[in-house]
Amino acid sequence: MLNSTDLELLSKNVWYAQLPVQFQQFIQQNSNYKSYERDQAIFRSGDIFNGIYAVLDGRIRLGYIDIEGNESVAAIVEPIMWFGEISLVDQQPRSHDAIAIGKCVILHIPSLVINAFLTEYPKYWFHIAQLTSQKLRFAFLELISIQTQHIQQRLAQRLMFILNGYGNHAHIEKNTIHLSQDQLALMLKCSRQTINQELHLLEQQGILKIAFKRIEILNINQLYTIAHSMNESSQ
Repeated sequence: MLNSTDLELLSKNVWYAQLPVQFQQFIQQNSNYKSYERDQAIFRSGDIFNGIYAVLDGRIRLGYIDIEGNESVAAIVEPIMWFGEISLVDQQPRSHDAIAIGKCVILHIPSLVINAFLTEYPKYWFHIAQLTSQKLRFAFLELISIQTQHIQQRLAQRLMFILNGYGNHAHIEKNTIHLSQDQLALMLKCSRQTINQELHLLEQQGILKIAFKRIEILNINQLYTIAHSMNESSQ
């Protein structure tokens, strides 16, 4: 059973907050706490589905490392975000790695438990579909941005995504992003030098402040404007 602090934290997640009471109670009664150390895998690409997760404390890197050791980072998962549900939907092995960036505390709902619940109450598959489509929506937005936007817009959009928890947060409460420039470069598939240059341009405009493995957003409205501005080259 979850404690009151974690229940309050869960309530800040948009998806969980909108679930029917029965589904919320199921999560509260069937979630297990799990702790992970830095660089420890929650799961890896190719693993058999073993349940879904939510981050309570710490950060998780979602991505993939190829046979040559080249890393791709799709997203950084922070409190209070859910992940791991894709394999629940398609019943296929994990499509990517989930690796702890530092010490983490995570909620885990085992596969046997969630599958039994959805078999008994199939109407709740709708809510699992919502969770999955949320990620699909952001994936399409990122794909469109790669094809139509210049790097400053893509950077601003990704920073907004992170602030909003990729749609998981009802409101943007924190203005600091704990992320290295190397990680941002991996996300945006460009060089660290390019990211550094673009961040400094935004810093000169008073939109953000750069620190070691940290970016403080000073003007969220201006960052939003840049992220959603028209690409002049496409006009």
